[in-house]
Amino acid sequence: MTEIHFIVEEAPEGGFIARAVGADIVTEADDLSFLHAQVRDAVHCHFDEGQRPGIIRLHITREEVLAA
Repeated sequence: MTEIHFIVEEAPEGGFIARAVGADIVTEADDLSFLHAQVRDAVHCHFDEGQRPGIIRLHITREEVLAA
């Protein structure tokens, strides 16, 4: 695996939740800079040394509701 993708959403209680696509990895953080560190740590824990992806790609989604 050369790269791994995460879908990042804003958590209802604040902060962010990142879920990996195709792997059982979920992590959360209060802000994006801490989320970067959490995602890296989760990937390092999940994969063995020679099998870690070289790239972590985050797809950040944001939902907004506007009054019509």
